[in-house]
Amino acid sequence: MPKKFFDIIPPKQKESFLKVGKMPEKKKYPAEYIKSKDKTPPQYPEKSEITVERKIPERKPILKKVFSKKKIVFGLVFLVIVGITGHFIFAKTVVEIWPKTEILTLKETLSVESKAEQPDFSKKIIPGKVFEDKKSASQEFSSTGKVLKEEKAKGIIRVYNSYSTSAQSLLASTRFVSTEGKLFRSVKREIIPGGTYEKGKLVPGYIDIEVRAAEAGEDYNIGPSTFSIPGFAGTPKYTAFYGKSSESMAGGFKGEIPQVTAKDLERAKDNLVSRLEKESKDSLKTLIPKDFTLLDEAISHQIILSNPSAEVGAGVKSFNFQVEMKSEGLAFKKTDIDNFVKNLISSNIAKDKKFQEQSIQTNFSSQIKEPGKITLNLEIKAKIYPSLDLDEIKKALAGKSFQEVKTFLNDQPQITKIEVKSLPFWRKKIPDSLEKLEIIFSLD
Repeated sequence: MPKKFFDIIPPKQKESFLKVGKMPEKKKYPAEYIKSKDKTPPQYPEKSEITVERKIPERKPILKKVFSKKKIVFGLVFLVIVGITGHFIFAKTVVEIWPKTEILTLKETLSVESKAEQPDFSKKIIPGKVFEDKKSASQEFSSTGKVLKEEKAKGIIRVYNSYSTSAQSLLASTRFVSTEGKLFRSVKREIIPGGTYEKGKLVPGYIDIEVRAAEAGEDYNIGPSTFSIPGFAGTPKYTAFYGKSSESMAGGFKGEIPQVTAKDLERAKDNLVSRLEKESKDSLKTLIPKDFTLLDEAISHQIILSNPSAEVGAGVKSFNFQVEMKSEGLAFKKTDIDNFVKNLISSNIAKDKKFQEQSIQTNFSSQIKEPGKITLNLEIKAKIYPSLDLDEIKKALAGKSFQEVKTFLNDQPQITKIEVKSLPFWRKKIPDSLEKLEIIFSLD
């Protein structure tokens, strides 16, 4: 007789099934499976589930209420602990004080000398160093002047003597007339050699002489021509003495031409000098070390060459101008100025006063009085304030209430404003420990 098996569901598990409203379906296994060593359950087709509906009563969240009360109590305790800790351990008070300030204005002169080796504030002297630079420039410039120019044409003619073997003297300014009717005159006194006979025939003597047109103008720039001498007119010499030119007369002109004026030369020089001054300043500033200061006013220039290619009145369209310049700059250390100013301020304020270094403003201009020496005109401004003993103030404020602190500090004539900040924020009293009190001076 085969054995029967029953599925037993524990009460708790059964109760959980009731909550979801489902009961597990009992599975029956065949005898072959029970007897076999392989305990892998066989697969069966799913069967419909049995649904059991049961109304479970709702439970009140007692645990949640208890937990919420504990959180509140714990939070309050934590805040109390933090407050006590902050009150005694992390307590700190910061008192910011604005002292009464005023602006000190000073004017002073200071000498920068290249011969000085060390600053001497008692003599108002600081050392300087000379830096040099040389530059040159040249440029073509146009002439702006206009002038009426009259030039006479001139040239060379060969004068023949076919009259006799005797020489013939001609005075300066002897007239020669070309076949075109243009009158020319000899430049100087001339002697025409006499002719010579060759094979019974007279060979004319001759001489080349310089002649100039009687009037200015381009009309006298004639080509090769034959010339007669009007002074021999009416005599046998008129046809025996004559001249010929093998080249054209040239140089005759009448009209306006460009001319170099004094302003042209002055303008050219100023242009180049201005250009070289700027280049020299830039060059000098690249030569000085970073800890030196070079003022534009402390740079001097010397023109060592000024050479125009044309003079005033020259009738040319353009001209070249060349300038060479030597520049010197006397530089000084900025730190020497700063130290002199601080020393000057200290000597001009009372012992119970101090000055704020960040507020110092120094403006200066320079004057060159002699080579290697410049005078600086200083204008100085600085913010000064009363010297307060912070340790004494701390001792006076320790343990006092904030109201007492404000009353005490506001009664001080050297103080214009105060501000008290405390940690934690609910403190209304200065800590007794001086280490927990910080005083800040504000000069802004």
